[in-house]
Amino acid sequence: MVFLGAKTTCKDRWRQVLNEADRIETKYLFTLQQGISINQLREMKHEHLKLVVPALYLSSFDKEFQAEIETLSSFINIVKAKQENKTIFSTP
Repeated sequence: MVFLGAKTTCKDRWRQVLNEADRIETKYLFTLQQGISINQLREMKHEHLKLVVPALYLSSFDKEFQAEIETLSSFINIVKAKQENKTIFSTP
């Protein structure tokens, strides 16, 4: 299962996503906010929350975290890959 929350801006509201999908280890958050602080990015990483942003926004984030942030396109590819690897059980 994949969970994608959406918030125009993160600020402290990103923590809401943690509660919305508390049984899913890695959560994704799509946002239009650019340049989130290093401290918040570290907290998000610690909580297994991955950001998803438009590709053009990626450069607004600290270089240390850019490789860990998904673009919308890469997130869609993650979901497609999970769907392709999903085993479907049929009932007799």
